[in-house]
Amino acid sequence: MSVQTLEELYSVILDRLERKPEGSYTAALAEKGIDHIARKVGEEAVEVIVAALKEERLAEEAADLIYHLLVLLAISGVGLKGMIEELDRRMHEKGLATPND
Repeated sequence: MSVQTLEELYSVILDRLERKPEGSYTAALAEKGIDHIARKVGEEAVEVIVAALKEERLAEEAADLIYHLLVLLAISGVGLKGMIEELDRRMHEKGLATPND
């Protein structure tokens, strides 16, 4: 997955949240509120753990988790940019950006 793919997905999520097209799963999630979306992220995280332990469907479950996390970020106002900036800060602050890691 590239940053471009995440940006494109996030852009689609923002569009669905703004337009609320009929039949949109993203819009339906938003209607249920941040509590529901946060619980959904937790549920998807558990599914990632189970998939990893069973050694099956990990990519699919991880994709579900990332999608729901992006919806949560959008609804909360943190956004993809805020998350990437925090990851960048941590990489440089903790020396994770060095080739020795």
